[in-house]
Amino acid sequence: MEPKYKRVLLKVSGEALAGGKSFGLDSDTIGAVTDVIKRVVDMGVGVAIVVGGGNFWRGRTGENMDRTRADHMGMLATVINSLALQDALEQRGVPTRVQTAIEMRQIAEPYIRGKADKHLEKGRVVIFGCGTGNPFFSTDTTAALRAAEINADIILLAKKVDGVYDSDPNINPHAKMFSELKYIDVLNKGLGVMDSTATSLCMDNHIPIRVFGLENPENIIKVVCGEEIGTIVKEEE
Repeated sequence: MEPKYKRVLLKVSGEALAGGKSFGLDSDTIGAVTDVIKRVVDMGVGVAIVVGGGNFWRGRTGENMDRTRADHMGMLATVINSLALQDALEQRGVPTRVQTAIEMRQIAEPYIRGKADKHLEKGRVVIFGCGTGNPFFSTDTTAALRAAEINADIILLAKKVDGVYDSDPNINPHAKMFSELKYIDVLNKGLGVMDSTATSLCMDNHIPIRVFGLENPENIIKVVCGEEIGTIVKEEE
């Protein structure tokens, strides 16, 4: 198979890394995901990753907590996941760098766009931790921002569900999955693809989003090679 894209931004939810658990990390899931990422890198595709932290902490968990502090805790959760992915990738011989939006030099590089770009050019996987470094912004927004900064061809949004539906498929067995959507449809219909900030950022910078399920990590390869699985969100042609 030949890759369709030269550089991709893979957004992985923290919950997806928990596998069948409701909390923490599942080594089998991480292993399967990183096996596929290695294959993508070996195809000559530049891979950057933004990972969520919902398998350890979600802002809403601290209902009586200051929102800014709760969001900072969520950013730290993404670093745990970033280091876990880095470790698994390097065990597979894939050179990897973690860059964080909050400085923690003992364990990661500070985020510098130029350095990230150089790492990608050299075939290294770059994992972006700590979100944007600012409260009130989701890791979806981070994915959109970093994708724009590194000139990614597409955002691969790997979730626990296999696409975008008109209602929650876990609740409504008759929920309909969309094969294609426009950014404005996502915004107007309030669909759960990305939050509105992230969607608007992708729309302004013409970055397509492919939403697909991570239950089968092979889907990453399929999407990179142009297979039309899940849901594509893009601008009007």
